[in-house]
Amino acid sequence: MSELNCLIFISGNGSNLKNIIEKIDSGFLKNVFIREVLTDNPSAGGLKYAKEKNIPIKIINDKYNYDNISSDINRNDIGLVVLAGYMKILPKDFVNNHEGKIINLHPSLLPKHKGLNTHQRAIQSGDDVHGASVHFVTDELDDGPVFIQGLVEIKESDTVKTLEEKIHKIEYQILPIAIRWIGEKLVEKNGSNFSFRGILETEPIIYL
Repeated sequence: MSELNCLIFISGNGSNLKNIIEKIDSGFLKNVFIREVLTDNPSAGGLKYAKEKNIPIKIINDKYNYDNISSDINRNDIGLVVLAGYMKILPKDFVNNHEGKIINLHPSLLPKHKGLNTHQRAIQSGDDVHGASVHFVTDELDDGPVFIQGLVEIKESDTVKTLEEKIHKIEYQILPIAIRWIGEKLVEKNGSNFSFRGILETEPIIYL
């Protein structure tokens, strides 16, 4: 298996970054390397995990913008950009220039509940199930092809907080799987869908 060089984008506590690092250390993610952690938030709590592993950190601002990031991607042979709790919308030019290389972890069963406040909206909608999705990023918000989802049951006793905790557990399972599949060249973007092991798929793979 060839090396997979990654950039990880975060905005907050970075629990999914921590989980990815742990999966690399455990050997579940073999030949996967986090080359940089990027954030729009200099105070992001998750930056401590990068510092602990001496992973370079870059702050996205007027001086270091998406053109600079594109140069880093090309110069450092970056094969995957992971949005792991990144709360900003990427510029369309940036997304289109790196089509098929950017994935996002979204806390809902896309295409339901795009955008923010997904746990509250799932409860208010009377949904029986909720979950998380990993999808390829396109220039439309939360609209790229979804290739893996994890599901949980919504119980009458669930609150936004308890549902969020359930979804975090699902996220910690499906995002490393998604990264591993890409590293092993099992999955790739194929137009508005995706291919798994070279077979065109139109529905996401469900992880229970």
